[in-house]
Amino acid sequence: MSKKLFTEKEIQILSKNTYVKSVSSKGITYTDEFKELFIAQNEQGKTPREIFDECGFDEEVIGIGRIRSSGKRWREAYRKNGLLGLRDTRPVNTGRPSERELSLEEKYARLEAETNLLKAENELLKKIRFAERGMKKIKLSADQKFNLIHSVIEKYNLKGMVSYLCKVAGVSRQGYYNYFSAKQVERRKDREKQDESLRDLILKAYNFKNRKKGARQIKMVLAGQFGVVFNLKRIRRIMKKYGIESPFRRANPYKRIMKATQEHKVVPNVLSREFKQGIPFKVLLTDITYLYFGKGKRAYLSTIIDASTNEVLAHQVSDRVTLDIATDTLKKLKKNRRIKLAKGAYIHSDQGGHYTSPVYQKLVKKFRLGQSMSRRGNCWDNAPQESFFGHFKDLADIKPCETLEELKQEVKAAIHYYNHYRYQWNMNKMTPVQYRDHLLKVEA
Repeated sequence: MSKKLFTEKEIQILSKNTYVKSVSSKGITYTDEFKELFIAQNEQGKTPREIFDECGFDEEVIGIGRIRSSGKRWREAYRKNGLLGLRDTRPVNTGRPSERELSLEEKYARLEAETNLLKAENELLKKIRFAERGMKKIKLSADQKFNLIHSVIEKYNLKGMVSYLCKVAGVSRQGYYNYFSAKQVERRKDREKQDESLRDLILKAYNFKNRKKGARQIKMVLAGQFGVVFNLKRIRRIMKKYGIESPFRRANPYKRIMKATQEHKVVPNVLSREFKQGIPFKVLLTDITYLYFGKGKRAYLSTIIDASTNEVLAHQVSDRVTLDIATDTLKKLKKNRRIKLAKGAYIHSDQGGHYTSPVYQKLVKKFRLGQSMSRRGNCWDNAPQESFFGHFKDLADIKPCETLEELKQEVKAAIHYYNHYRYQWNMNKMTPVQYRDHLLKVEA
């Protein structure tokens, strides 16, 4: 069938032709008279295009593909059954059975079958989400849907519901029967055996010399040590199928999106390592570090410190390193009424995705702060902040904490001690709060 669709105007033109029985946007039904005329003239040596043209059909409207396919179909039918093969035996020019009204029992049976299929689909999706956490959108493959339909039919004894359930699931009925044919079942068994043998080889390469490897290393070890060459895509497919995970870091998709959209912007290094300016609340430093607590648990700490006094002005602890941890710390700084930012105050950070985010930068401008960033890969441009994290991890007793709430309490207590009771040699042997008050008196 031609893929060309007729417009309303073309349908009107074609319907006026005496050789057309009916026409729709998708196809034409020709009269038996025209088919017989076509065969007679074609045997006399005329081409299909000439016959259609002489009978008033516009080649541009019908399309050369439809002309050729119609001629081929009619010639084959004539060779097999003569003139009877050209006759249209359909009652109302269609091969589809007429739609009949379903009984209440049939409607109820269909609804019940659809409900059971949706329940099974939801159960499968839950299992997939549990196995593959972090995936936002999961789409079932045709094979998974075929197995779902089969399991629902077997479980609830839904005979005669294959067509309806295939329609509900959005798969073809023919594909369903092909999937469960003896030939396809045997083929899948053979492939499963091949995959299992390949899995064993991959595991040998994966654990070779007791060093775990990624897909590329596995491919090279298989070729170099075992004399086996496999396609890299095939190796990755088997690793994914049997849960053989690469121990190496993967590219951060968030960073790729940052580069592609170019929304995240780096600002210049305004600070230029001039940390001690002798003015409280003028130069603020911020960063995020990780904290290990309990049995293998990890949390994140975001802080804002005063570069002149080393006082921690705001902090936030979270079990996730999302943008919120940086923005919430900034909001806490703004809510603290005792902090009155100096004229021309700005906040300095590294070039992390949190600080280059347009959301974060917009918030900085809203709070009337300037922004400065360290040069790429240069930790010395934010040295006091990095130094604070080192001292803080020695000071805080975070390892015994079992819950996130316990960790937050310990961090809060440690920061309070650091601000009020930890004397610092380079600040006239004062605590950060004492040194801040000292600088404010000098200014006054």
